[in-house]
Amino acid sequence: MAQYRHGDVMVESVKAIPETRRKAKHTILAHGELTGHCHRIAESGAAALYETPEGMFLHVTAKQATLVHDEHDSIRLDAGYYRVWRQREYSPEEIRIVRD
Repeated sequence: MAQYRHGDVMVESVKAIPETRRKAKHTILAHGELTGHCHRIAESGAAALYETPEGMFLHVTAKQATLVHDEHDSIRLDAGYYRVWRQREYSPEEIRIVRD
């Protein structure tokens, strides 16, 4: 399985998406709280994003889709299924989401 790191977002190819899911109205994988930039799929209609009890999943329906962010190089994702999550970091006070 392929893994990709895109700033504070991790993307990993998976065999399928959980059956219990809700389709998002967008393909923004994460909003940048500090900069206002977001990790998103550039091409309209190339992918669908789903929220599930197991986390967020992306289905790339086109031959390829481009994951973009203003501060990172683009990543080309081939057609298929991907699990998406925000990276977390540990500190003695708490486990927190990495802010990009």
